[in-house]
Amino acid sequence: MIGKAIGISTIGRLTGTASYVALFAALAVAADPIVPPGSKPEKLFEGITLTEGVAVAPDGQVYFSDITFSHRARNERGEIHAGHIWRFDPRTGQTAIYRSPSGMSNGIKFDAGGDMIVCEGADYGGRRVTRTEMKSGKSFIVAAMYEGRPFNSPNDVTIDEKGRMYFSDPRYLGWETIDQPVMGVYRIDRDGSIHRIISDAGKPNGVCVSPDQKSLYVVSNDNGATGFERLGGDPRQADKVAAPLRKGAMTLMAYDLHADGSATFRKELVNYAPQDGPDGLICDEEGNLYVAVRAESRPGIVVYSPDGKELAYIATEVPTNVGFGRGSDANLLYITAGQSLYRIRLNRKGYQLPVAKR
Repeated sequence: MIGKAIGISTIGRLTGTASYVALFAALAVAADPIVPPGSKPEKLFEGITLTEGVAVAPDGQVYFSDITFSHRARNERGEIHAGHIWRFDPRTGQTAIYRSPSGMSNGIKFDAGGDMIVCEGADYGGRRVTRTEMKSGKSFIVAAMYEGRPFNSPNDVTIDEKGRMYFSDPRYLGWETIDQPVMGVYRIDRDGSIHRIISDAGKPNGVCVSPDQKSLYVVSNDNGATGFERLGGDPRQADKVAAPLRKGAMTLMAYDLHADGSATFRKELVNYAPQDGPDGLICDEEGNLYVAVRAESRPGIVVYSPDGKELAYIATEVPTNVGFGRGSDANLLYITAGQSLYRIRLNRKGYQLPVAKR
């Protein structure tokens, strides 16, 4: 220990009070890294096309989407997979279909009452947000249209402690018409009313409310196309498609979230251009961000402070989303990446909504 080796008072004299505090803060972090030394993600399951939206229910069961792109996910008879939601049981290690068709589900979260909130996308999907009562199995359409027109392709969702939902609405693929004039972020109030609250976030993807309820983090991942499946080649490489793409904003942004549920742009935390930006993200109890970064040169889960300072990095194949466990597994991070589901145990606990009183 440095302080013991050369004397705490010596460090104080040499560095000054401010530096003394900063040095020992750094030592404390080094002694308790977010990612335990030598830890690597454990692969749990391999799906069909693209896993997404992992979330852990109050009972500890793990749910995640398998987005079965219609141009890729066909069986031997030529039939298109209709999208699936899988359920992984940590107690048995078994994975099974929970819902199929899924409405091409993408982002999944659980509200304070324990019900499942799902963003259903385009490409033969529902283009809506639904709520499923986990006890009865009944599902309800929470939001499907805005100003009398369908959404583009609801992607990711987050929920504040007042029970309001916030979801992003980009478009990456699908044959359906694009009916909204902007790719925005919307709020669904408890009374069912829907409000477009952000229209300046580029091509919004991941969204996350901070534990203190004062920030709404929004990812822009603008690949330059609204139907990449029709371009041919590799949509992640603009020089390897039939019609080259010009990518837009690839950023992680922070918005001030006001008491009335409105949001005001505060700052850009990280700019990933010219590489791909992030996808999904969540927070731990301390407010740090765990972001699925799709950058070609360094894909993985990057942990940032609320100000955008990198704190840790977990190497993975190209990731899509993250979700913390609950209870004794609150420090277990689940990761969707490629076609698979992974997990890794960390030295931080994830933030979850307070359980609603029944």
